[in-house]
Amino acid sequence: MSRTAPLHLVACVKKKASGPMRAADLYQSPWFRKARAYVEAQGAPWYVLSALHGLVAPDDVIAPYEQTLMTMPAADRRAWGERVVSQLVERGHSQSFPIILLAGARYRQPLASWLGPRAIVPMAGLGIGKQLAWLSDPTRLTAPRNRHNTKNYPS
Repeated sequence: MSRTAPLHLVACVKKKASGPMRAADLYQSPWFRKARAYVEAQGAPWYVLSALHGLVAPDDVIAPYEQTLMTMPAADRRAWGERVVSQLVERGHSQSFPIILLAGARYRQPLASWLGPRAIVPMAGLGIGKQLAWLSDPTRLTAPRNRHNTKNYPS
């Protein structure tokens, strides 16, 4: 699969709209809205990491649900990770492209062995307030379309 920007995986959030709609619009928290704006400003392909559905494309229509990896037992999180990896492979995402994760450790860890060193976690270690600030930084939101700007990532 050819692409000019790395694939982005964005974690789902608890706050959702009240009825079925596109995944890009279903998740209602300020964090998710900023993450979506950031990814779309990059011109990057992206998916939502859904605790219920696994990998969800932004245009997939889904209903609101109440499930989180935060309280899921470790064995269920591993099974979720295997499902997401299968979905990524089915959609043509090989292990040779970098993947940007806008997600907490509970969503990253089940994917870690498949992702390996190509995983980029630009907000690792940041609290929610600093993540919101990071996502709102206008220098990150003005990256040219179809080109991913990695200079803004902490090392």
